[in-house]
Order: sequence, then C-alpha cells, then structure tokens
Amino acid sequence: MCYAISKILKMNKFISVIFLSGLVIGACNRGQQAPDVSGQQGGKPGGAPGGNPAPRMAVPGAKGMPSEFPVLTVAFSTVTVHQDFPATIRGQRVVEIRPMVNGYIQDIKVNEGDRVKKGQLLFRISNPVLDEAVNAAKARIISATADVNTAALEVEKVKPLVEKDIVSSYRLKSAELTLQTRQASLEEAKAALKNAETNLAYTFVRSPLDGIIGTIPYKSGALVGSSSLEPLTTLSDITEVFAYFSWNEKQVLDLMAGASGNEIENRIRNLPQATLVLSNSTEYPLKGRIEMASGLISTETGAATFKAVFKNPDGILRSGSSALVRIPKVYNNVIVVPQSATYELQDKRFIYVVGSENKVASKEIAYIPTDDGKSFIVTDGLKQGDRIVTQGILSLREGSTIVPSEAQMPGATDSN
Repeated sequence: MCYAISKILKMNKFISVIFLSGLVIGACNRGQQAPDVSGQQGGKPGGAPGGNPAPRMAVPGAKGMPSEFPVLTVAFSTVTVHQDFPATIRGQRVVEIRPMVNGYIQDIKVNEGDRVKKGQLLFRISNPVLDEAVNAAKARIISATADVNTAALEVEKVKPLVEKDIVSSYRLKSAELTLQTRQASLEEAKAALKNAETNLAYTFVRSPLDGIIGTIPYKSGALVGSSSLEPLTTLSDITEVFAYFSWNEKQVLDLMAGASGNEIENRIRNLPQATLVLSNSTEYPLKGRIEMASGLISTETGAATFKAVFKNPDGILRSGSSALVRIPKVYNNVIVVPQSATYELQDKRFIYVVGSENKVASKEIAYIPTDDGKSFIVTDGLKQGDRIVTQGILSLREGSTIVPSEAQMPGATDSN
C-alpha cells in the first residue's frame, strides 16, 4: 500500500505532495507502539511502577496552591531621625557703619569682603568746616591764655599796693575776679577745641570691632551724612554665627516632648547638638547648640524663631548665606519596617500581618519616615513579635493563605 501511494505522489503537484506526505507518514506509523515515556519497563504509558499514576508536583502560585512570601518578625530597635530646617546665617554682631558728620568721601581704605581689626581706618571724609573749627578753637585758646596772663599780672601789681595801703582792697578783689573770668574763658576755649577735634575725628571712620566688611555702596567723592539712606558699609563679627530657623507649633511640641527639663528653656538647652548643612550639601564640621531667638509664636505664620549657634574660627561661614539646620531625634524601643511591606490607600498606610494558619490580614499603621527613605518607624498598629509580609504585597488579598519564608530587615537603621 505504501508503494502505491508513493506512485500517486509522483504524479501530483507540489502542494498535493506535501499534503499526501503527511498521510503517508501517518499511515506508515499507524499500528506501531509509542515508546514508554514513563521510563519504566512493563508499565503502562505515562504511569508509575506497578501501573500507578505518577505523582503531581506542587507548583507555588498555581491555582489552589499557596505562594511563598518573605515574612519578617518585628522587634524593637533604636533609630535616629534627622529633621532639616531652612536657615539664614547671621554674624554674631552685624553693625552698620554710618558717618556722624556730613562731608565728601575722600578716601576708602578697605575693599568689600576684607577682614578688618578693631580701630582700623575704613573711610576718610572731607569736611573743611570742621578743619576751620579746630583752627578757630586753637586761636581762641591763644587769646584766652593771653587774657589770663594779663589778668594775673594785674593781680600781682595790685597786691603789694594793697598791702601798703596805697590802693583799696576793692581794687585787688576786682583784679582777682577778672583773673577768674579770664581763666574760665580759657577753659571754655579748651573745651571748644576738644569738641572741634572730636568732630574732626569723626571724619576718620574706624572699625568698631573685628569683622568682615560688607558691600560699599558709595564711591570716592560721594556726599554722605548721618541722614544718608544707606550706610557706608556693614561690618559683621563672624567669630561665632547664628543660623536662624523656624519651627511651627506642632514641631515645637514634638521636639520638646523628647527633651528633658521642666521649662521650655531647659528643654531646648538639653536638645541634641545641631548640624549645619551648607548650600553645597556638605556638612559643617563643628556642631552647634540650639537657643531661643523669640519666645513668641507668630499669630500670622504659626511659627517660632530659633537659632543654632556655631563657632566659626576659620571664617568659612559668612553672614547672609543660607543653609539647613539638621536636628537629630532619637527614638528608643520602636518598630522599624521596610517601606516595601506597606501600601497606601485613601491617605492611609497599611501592612499585611501574618496570623494563625498563615493567613494574612491588612492593618493600618501610624508611621514616621526614616532618613534612608526605605523604611518607616511604626508608632501605632504593630507590636513586638508580629509577623509581616515584606515583599510582593500587591498580589495579596485579605485572608490569603501564604507559605512564609524567614526574612531579615534590609539595611538595618539601628543607630545612636
């Protein structure tokens, strides 16, 4: 039969050849026994030894079979969380340098940004009127001195005449009073000279303290005075700087809750030292202490102003710059869970807790984010010893049964 079919195939077209080839192969193989894929001799096809069916393998995740999930047993730990607050840096003392007399700027002895010492000359103001006032006061002293000497000679001349009763004592009294008048005029002239010299000294503007020169808005030749809108410059003492920042009322209460002390001043004094994060995201190497800058909470902003005090021996920190004040807060005996173990629903966060018979139940938690951005501090909703699912929670449903496998807390955040 096979030979006859082969003859027919040779006489048909190409498509018929392909179709009949399948028929030939099927006819030739028909009646031949298929190999025993069970691997057992004498057994039934696909069966186990003795003719029993082969056992089925349980496949995790298959319909009707529980899946395996990593499960973490939560425990207490100690975690430090940092809070950052935008801050503005100010020098320990910031002084406006203003002229005390009117005049033209004759010389500018410093440059913007210079570090100066107390008493160093900064500006020279030209005021010819004050120069002339000094010269006039000196002339009056010379005149008053001459008058005193003349009156003294008169007294010396009259005194022996009175002793010899040549003239009356009235003449001597009059001469002595004239001498006293002339002496008073001399003292007045000396005071006028000192006042004129003081006013003239104001034309030499000197630094009242050690510090850093700010911007200089006026140039040589500019007319300035005590009523000028802008100061000649500003001078900041930055040996110690203040980083001013604000806390809202809730933050104040939260931070004060963990500090020791009865009064708020004592609690602030007992807060951990702060770190200053500069604008280039680097941390300033020296720590600072937190102090109150204002004892009031603003009714407009609902915030209170505080300051962190930092030593600045190298002058790295400059007045007017911006930074972040980073304040640590230590949480003792708290439960930390990975963020991957939680999900959010309608502004609430939930976690799957493994109960009896390995069934899961969702539970709402209250939490605080940690610094690593990968875990939460659970403040309510869990207790020590609870078992939670850490991965694959999106495939779970309330009451699902799982096969738990032991998991570890990834990237432990325990610290002091």
